[in-house]
Amino acid sequence: MERKEIPGKRLFIIDTNVLMHDPTALFHFKEHDVYIPMVVLEELDSAKKGLSEVSRNVRQASRFIDELVYDSSKKEIDKGIPLNPPYNVSERAISSTGKLFFQTHAMPALLPESLPGIKPDNHILGTAIALQEEHPDCKVTIVSKDINLRIKAIVLGIHAEDYFNDQVLDDVDLLFSGSTELETDFWETHSKDMESWKEEGHTYYKIHGAQVSQWYPNQFLHMADSSGFSARVCEIENDHATIEVNWDYSQNSHNVWGINALNQEQNFALNLLMNPEIDFISLVGQAGTGKTLLTLAAALEQTLEQDLYSEIIMTRVTVPVGEDIGFLPGTEEEKMTPWMGALMDNLEVLTKTEGSGDWGKAATNDLIQKRIKVRSMNFMRGRTFLNKFIILDEAQNLTAKQMKTLITRAGPGTKVVCLGNIAQIDTPYLTETSSGLTYVVDRFKEWEHSGHITLLRGERSRLADYASETL
Repeated sequence: MERKEIPGKRLFIIDTNVLMHDPTALFHFKEHDVYIPMVVLEELDSAKKGLSEVSRNVRQASRFIDELVYDSSKKEIDKGIPLNPPYNVSERAISSTGKLFFQTHAMPALLPESLPGIKPDNHILGTAIALQEEHPDCKVTIVSKDINLRIKAIVLGIHAEDYFNDQVLDDVDLLFSGSTELETDFWETHSKDMESWKEEGHTYYKIHGAQVSQWYPNQFLHMADSSGFSARVCEIENDHATIEVNWDYSQNSHNVWGINALNQEQNFALNLLMNPEIDFISLVGQAGTGKTLLTLAAALEQTLEQDLYSEIIMTRVTVPVGEDIGFLPGTEEEKMTPWMGALMDNLEVLTKTEGSGDWGKAATNDLIQKRIKVRSMNFMRGRTFLNKFIILDEAQNLTAKQMKTLITRAGPGTKVVCLGNIAQIDTPYLTETSSGLTYVVDRFKEWEHSGHITLLRGERSRLADYASETL
């Protein structure tokens, strides 16, 4: 649902979790004013210690506030401090012309008796009601990532909103799928001045026409008829595009480490994964669509057989589905082992060596495990990976900032593949439209060295397929 803009000057009361989520949030309210209750500053102070992403964000938010109030007198603070973005805030955020206000005096308790003012959320609600009484000509809005606070605010007649600036799309259904179906009359309308040629076993077409302007680099095109035609957009220049007919990985003669594509989207994914010119790939799909299996097969093929990469590095966010089981013993790799069940399950499929017995299987496992490294995301900052095949699993649980931190670790010759299901987000305050995976899919779609595909059909088992559809 598209949100409606409210006309006129507005006063936004910022909840603590917004600054914990995005320290630059203060500078994203354009010409409107921002108000920080004293209880928010207290909560920021309580959360500043630690090495977590939240603690780092809290410290950065406090630094931004400190820069704004530095050398300001009490009189200037009461009048409001101009929200001038500091030099280290991205250009996208520099549009704020409003002022920053702080709670400088106790607000009258105007809450119902059933809501005592001890809880921080209730302090914010009371502050909002008092401000609305003081400024009847100004629309007061609470901005919070906490849905329960927003519900309480609405019940009390206070306007409340989620923090929208971190959302990439208004609707996740608008997310770029990576492929498009061509019209049945496509060749009739686009065959004028068409060129075709073969190069190194691949067939290419140079096409002019109306639809070309709607395509993106490395987007897949396919026909719904029985021809089975599918191609990848290689290059777009002005009013024409060069497309390459896809390699058919569904044929046994074209398998990747013994794996064949079982449907059209898997074939698209393998065409991306096996292309050394594509440095960044994102695969999105529900459980059982083959994201991890296809990626590992392509990684093993290009690392062990083709020697394009020196090793495979696999990592994922350590967010538990249920209760945390506590500290895990051992080295970094041993601590990550329980989180890498998907890796082990898929390696069992990929390392089956028929006719070679236990010895051959053990030798294959040993060879593979020497070239696959499991790493924790907690220790990625400052590293540079040269000539590696990096797999970021469960990427839907990453924020946009974390995703940027990880992808910028890639050095020359490195390929990064992000895997995830945006319908299974376990990180607090992240949604389908604000996930780091959604963020990179949208931001990378116009880059010629990146590719994305949404896998639609589950191929795990009939039980898993039925459960995904009906549960």
